[in-house]
Amino acid sequence: MPPLRVAAVRRSACSDRVKVASFNVNSIRARLVNITEWLDTFKPDIVCLQEIKAQDDNFPFADIEAAGYHASIVGQKSYNGVAVLSREPVETRLRALPGDSEDEQARYIEVETRDGFIVGGLYLPNGNPAPGPKFDYKLDWMDRLIRHADTLLATEQPFVLCGDYNVIPSDADVYSPAAMKDDALGRPESKDRLYTLLNRGLTDTFRVFDQRPGQFSYWDYQRGAYDKDHGWRIDFILASPQAADRLIDAGIDRTPRSKEKASDHTPIWAEFS
Repeated sequence: MPPLRVAAVRRSACSDRVKVASFNVNSIRARLVNITEWLDTFKPDIVCLQEIKAQDDNFPFADIEAAGYHASIVGQKSYNGVAVLSREPVETRLRALPGDSEDEQARYIEVETRDGFIVGGLYLPNGNPAPGPKFDYKLDWMDRLIRHADTLLATEQPFVLCGDYNVIPSDADVYSPAAMKDDALGRPESKDRLYTLLNRGLTDTFRVFDQRPGQFSYWDYQRGAYDKDHGWRIDFILASPQAADRLIDAGIDRTPRSKEKASDHTPIWAEFS
């Protein structure tokens, strides 16, 4: 497996910065207190949420607005669901990943800011058990994502694709590579498609600034995984060349994972000039 692509970064003297975050919340209603506290403390400008597990009629729009954010959502009853929260109004460009008009799962949303910065929020299928129909759906979804990334790259606009990718890129991104080698998240077919995205010119923003192994964004609820730091890094903000050129910093915020009633994921973020 080739190393993760790390783009050269030019730091801008521009004082205007945009902090983009991604957070698989594993039910927005169950984590609402934690989410609003984190928004107030961390103050991201744009947040992509996954597994909101809500629809328009039960999404907490009023609470999100009270926290200072607009919300664009693609909901689904009890499962999946994605949203983008933003301090400033944004235009919703897409409410589904192109390429399959019969796919009814709520896994993709795309918005554009007033200055032309595109943010795609995604919740990539898990794919287990593999092999099988769920794994086939995962691979097809990733192929569609690659084609859509090609379309976005052709525009030469700055963009990021943020979310829970449900792929472990390398042995450095999982506490036990052997335990995950036959899992859909660790299979070579999944990794190859993630590397295809990177080889198209996208940058894994976190790895620009932190190449240490054992930096995770997900810990299972079972077997004391968080306390043992038995985690995986499966959440990414991938930046186009035009966005990576404006990249200032990126990281993982582990604080929310230590809270009561925490999601099994923790937020990731990247800051752009």
